[in-house]
Amino acid sequence: MSKYFGTDGFRGEANVDLTAEHAFRIGLFLGWYYGRNPRFKHPLDYKAKIVIGKDTRRSSYMFENAITAGIAAGGADAYLLHVTTTPSVAYVARTEGFDCGVMISASHNPFGDNGIKLINGNGEKMEDEVIDDVEAYLDGLFVPEGETSDGPWQVPLATGADIGCVIDHSAGRNRYVGYLISLATTSYKGMRVGLDCSNGSTWQIAKSVFDALGAKTYVINNQPDGVNVNKNCGSTHIEGLQQLVKDELLDVGFAFDGDADRCLAVDENGKVVNGDEIMYVCAKYMQKKGTLGDTKVVTTIMSNFGLYKALDELGIGYEKTAVGDKYVYENMAANDHLIGGEQSGHIIFRKLATTGDGLITAIKVMQCILEQKTSLAKLTEGITMYPQVLKNVVVTDKDATMNDAAVLKARDEAAEKLGDTGRVLLRKSGTEPVLRVMAEAFDPREAEAAVDHMIDAMKQQGLFVRFK
Repeated sequence: MSKYFGTDGFRGEANVDLTAEHAFRIGLFLGWYYGRNPRFKHPLDYKAKIVIGKDTRRSSYMFENAITAGIAAGGADAYLLHVTTTPSVAYVARTEGFDCGVMISASHNPFGDNGIKLINGNGEKMEDEVIDDVEAYLDGLFVPEGETSDGPWQVPLATGADIGCVIDHSAGRNRYVGYLISLATTSYKGMRVGLDCSNGSTWQIAKSVFDALGAKTYVINNQPDGVNVNKNCGSTHIEGLQQLVKDELLDVGFAFDGDADRCLAVDENGKVVNGDEIMYVCAKYMQKKGTLGDTKVVTTIMSNFGLYKALDELGIGYEKTAVGDKYVYENMAANDHLIGGEQSGHIIFRKLATTGDGLITAIKVMQCILEQKTSLAKLTEGITMYPQVLKNVVVTDKDATMNDAAVLKARDEAAEKLGDTGRVLLRKSGTEPVLRVMAEAFDPREAEAAVDHMIDAMKQQGLFVRFK
């Protein structure tokens, strides 16, 4: 796996890296795979059901039509949620008996990009073996079990009554909204809340949820036009929400990304509260309520050193995974952990969702504020984010550099010098000939020196090409 699909779907520039033909063929394969694939031994009259959502970018409509046509041609029924969030597709897939789900979105990327995310019937990221089969089919290498083929195998097109239906399923999205509202433990009456919808998937949903719960809402970036999703707004450009909170004297603000699987917060003073800080606030509250138990907070290796120091102070354990909420969820599911996520705002509450859900994250933060009768700024007083220095370095060979004795020695020397006042990290990019060289320290000058020490070793070994 990885030629087309990464940890968060098949993503790239629309009609360059990802085309309508790709979408049609993926839909065609999924329609056959879940509906008429002999390996599943379905009854002869069985029709697979696949639920589809999309974000607001212009190309999402093109890809929706293409993948829907493919699904129907492959013999399955396609249920359209229309513009909705990625976590809503996961919710509908797992609660309404769908064989799988498809979300058309490039998440936080600019509008010119798009992506296809595949979700299994349990609402989780699609299993690697299915992704492998999809990629093999796209490359003309897939052969069904028990068959042989001298050339590219073709999906047998459905005919007659076997052709799939295309069904409006906006009711599923509405049920998801009802589910969100049901999660709140108290009224939001009297709370002044800012919402930055990123001109994306939450442009209608977020306000309706917070209004229904009684908040006085102030909404920005909720007028999508197909080309303004994530443009200087949302969780990747949170300055506008910070200004809104300060100008309107709001109690709290929440910023989402294009498909709303991320959420960052802004406290009453206009300070950004990132994913690490949100995990700290929520885990501390769960510990106080006695609902955390002996479970751990699951983070990625990119979480801030300050989070670990703060969790140590509370006596809360933690795990570290590879970068990607997919790996966070896998760890949580395997070890029965309850909360995990990424600094970017992908937060997973495993008892409530199978993926990062920005709206659920916002609701849980509101619960922490309201039930403890305090402010978000007060709740984050126990955690201090360490300054971070990150430099992206183009190298001659990623693996050779990662295993070079001199580079490893420099990494260890930098880590030893920081001791328990910081940390270093050296990791490969999954898609580029780039290494991420990172250090965190209470003194940013020490972090900078640690990063430069590792890069100097790369230069001396002739492995360094340039900064990216």
